[in-house]
Amino acid sequence: MSKLSVTIQRTEAATAKAAEHEDSATKVAEPKTMLSKAELLALFAVPALPVQTLNDGANNQQTAEQRGALYQSQLERTRQLYMASIYSRPTYLVQSLKAQFAEFQHYQMSTELDKRGVAESDALRKLWQQLHVVDDIIEDIIRHMPAQSPAGWQITTQGRNSLCLPTVGRLRNDTPIADQGSLNSYVLAHFGVMSYTYDRGYYIGHVVGYLFCCYFCAHLSITYGVTPLPPNIVPEYSYASLETPNMVRLLQALDGYCKKRIYQLAIICARLSYYATDKRIEKMLIAEVNDFDKKLQLRHLDMLLLQGVMPESAVDNGFPAS
Repeated sequence: MSKLSVTIQRTEAATAKAAEHEDSATKVAEPKTMLSKAELLALFAVPALPVQTLNDGANNQQTAEQRGALYQSQLERTRQLYMASIYSRPTYLVQSLKAQFAEFQHYQMSTELDKRGVAESDALRKLWQQLHVVDDIIEDIIRHMPAQSPAGWQITTQGRNSLCLPTVGRLRNDTPIADQGSLNSYVLAHFGVMSYTYDRGYYIGHVVGYLFCCYFCAHLSITYGVTPLPPNIVPEYSYASLETPNMVRLLQALDGYCKKRIYQLAIICARLSYYATDKRIEKMLIAEVNDFDKKLQLRHLDMLLLQGVMPESAVDNGFPAS
């Protein structure tokens, strides 16, 4: 078993069920149970059916069951990926999945709107073309991050799903995001499991995933808050609920190189994020409002008003209309 596989296993397996996961991993590694490249790709594809969210009358138990099922699915998918042989593991998986990411779809829509060239389209197009670097950085991080038992955090970001995490249960304002339906959910799934419900995100896994979320939000100037995830939120998934001193110790266990690579990964995802694209679309809106010379128009208007001419008569009186 490779060092990469061992790291993923230690990172994502629940502490109380570590032996059980190790036995399962051994069975998966056997040739007769190995998944093909096409089967592995299918695990990461967004389901054809629309994302199902619970209505306002749903109780917390139903939401908890949905979240637990999602986390087990995410854990199993990542385990299958890293236990696969190098021959069946897809090369640059992120490029193959790009079309299903909400961030990429939002970017494509924004390029169609950008008639005035105010959205940095060239730089973003090159970054999307070079998306394979995300897989390179993830692999490098996994090689360098220390083994840890999973820990849980709650993340709030201005009352919105700014991280585009997979949605479970009731939502506040945003549209549902499918599992693996965003670049961020793809990235974070390599380090743990995650979801979003109502007005906050949930992440359970290695501290590098927590650090990614912090770097991502800070770079975009998104106000965010992080608190330990209470132990009863996901009853079927074993994780630690850590207080702030323990979180500090986990971060201290990361070396500088690993932190730098996580930062690079977070910045790339932040630049390509749904949130950043929204800001670019706002620039387009402002550009449309300011699509003529206001000072020139003001001079024309003043001249017309001094002559007692109605502004609507500008063309008839020899003044330019624009």
